[in-house]
Amino acid sequence: MTQRIPVVRERSLGRSTSLVAVASLASRLTGFVRQVVLFSVLGATVLNDSYTVSNTLPNIVYELLLGGVLTSVMIPLLVRAQSDDADGGEAYTRRLLTLTTVALLVATVVAMAAAPLLTRLYLGSQESTTANPELATALAYLLLPQIFFYGLGALLGAVLNSRGGFGAFAWAPVLNNVVMLLVLGVYVLVPGEISLDPVRMGDAKLLVLGLGTTLGIVVQALVLLPAVRRSGFRYRPLWGWDPRLTAAGGLVMWVVAYVLIGQAGYIITSRVASSSDAGAFSIYSNAWLLLQVPYGVLGVSLLTALMPRMSRAAAEGRTADVVSDLSLGSRLSAVFLVPISVLLTAFGTPVGVALFGLRSANLDGASLLGTTLAVSAFGLLPYAITMLQLRVFYALTDSRTPTLIQLFTVVVKIPLLLLCPVLLPQGDVVLGLAAANSFSFVAGAVLGQVLLRRKLGRIFTGEVLSTVGRTLAAALVAVLIAYGAVTLLTGPLGGLAPLTQAWTRLAVTLVVALPLTIVGLRLARVREVDPLVRRLERLVDRLNPRRSTRR
Repeated sequence: MTQRIPVVRERSLGRSTSLVAVASLASRLTGFVRQVVLFSVLGATVLNDSYTVSNTLPNIVYELLLGGVLTSVMIPLLVRAQSDDADGGEAYTRRLLTLTTVALLVATVVAMAAAPLLTRLYLGSQESTTANPELATALAYLLLPQIFFYGLGALLGAVLNSRGGFGAFAWAPVLNNVVMLLVLGVYVLVPGEISLDPVRMGDAKLLVLGLGTTLGIVVQALVLLPAVRRSGFRYRPLWGWDPRLTAAGGLVMWVVAYVLIGQAGYIITSRVASSSDAGAFSIYSNAWLLLQVPYGVLGVSLLTALMPRMSRAAAEGRTADVVSDLSLGSRLSAVFLVPISVLLTAFGTPVGVALFGLRSANLDGASLLGTTLAVSAFGLLPYAITMLQLRVFYALTDSRTPTLIQLFTVVVKIPLLLLCPVLLPQGDVVLGLAAANSFSFVAGAVLGQVLLRRKLGRIFTGEVLSTVGRTLAAALVAVLIAYGAVTLLTGPLGGLAPLTQAWTRLAVTLVVALPLTIVGLRLARVREVDPLVRRLERLVDRLNPRRSTRR
């Protein structure tokens, strides 16, 4: 299970990261717009909670496959076949795709047959649930087919990444988000409302929402087919068994266990949230998705580019290079994510109102969503570092240790989740759930660092903590000054509408905090910010030729 395997492709880290970062930024921004529109259309309501719950299982597959965990296992296996086989690994890849496609089809059929049980699993059996079990089940029948297309997209993405192609897979979610925005537009135009009692499967709005969401995932998967053909791979079903598939199955089983363990915590979260207050589950989910936007821009793009490098270094026994990439990824994550965490902690509520308070009827829900974001922002960096640590283990083809880290994280989280309705007022339970989730990432990051030290030796923990500390100090000073500037504007802004107030506060905050943070990082000698500063200097030179000439 800990066999080391070679990875034969490697691109420039800067080029690959930049390529995926641009696509991730577009994906996260369009995805965020999608969530804002969805929240504005559905509101913090029973309908939104029911939709979110019924879309949970396909999103499990997203976390398992497109989220990068299973892909991280598959890429080294595919690349080894490309290196070792006379046909460039084509037969192995075809067999793998054939078997996994059949498995995905069976899993989708079984999930749809078990839709009522699955929705009950996440909602519980309580009669006072704020989500509608019947509506959630009806939506699940329409949404669960996403499982097959999520899986197909992930497999095609693994083939592309193993061949050095990152762009199509990174851009595909943008198309999904565009489709979903069009679907929401159609949903608004369809007359009437979804019937909650009784729920009718033939309801036009219900069909638009459910089938339209699934259509987006279908498009996201199928758009990869031309890119796969351009990469030189021609898929034709190939039956039969390759002995290496047995080893791949063992690795994948640990990854499946990883996700299933994570779902234990998610089930508890959904049950506690859906029984606490109307809209609590959708608020929790949207806050978590919003928190992942900055991680998706840097973290996912960085991990995508680092994975082949770390896999090759691990396969060739270059432990020092693996440790170097781990340290580099951790420090870059800190420089980018710590200032954002501080900003969201101080201004989370205005962020929620500015982004989700488009309709006056949603202002209370948007404010609570922003507060939820604020109390959980401290978990952003630990989450990113944990994901990076897991990729190191996967680069070493060790899928067992990430699963054990996930088990520890969930064991820490579940008692905290169960305490939330006991210790907090009903309206604040969602805040406790978000904070508990973030705290579990802190615990997971600490354990991951300890286990990596045992496996790899010295891993520069001190250097990473030094970067985190100096970045935190610079960010705190900048945000405190920005907070003071915003406080001075309280009087003049008092007569404005809440949405306008929130956007004005955020604009002032960014104008003040962003340059001060960069200056603070320079003064604190955080060298990871040097490339950004050099780019800014080149930009200034291009805009001001006289300055360039004098230099």
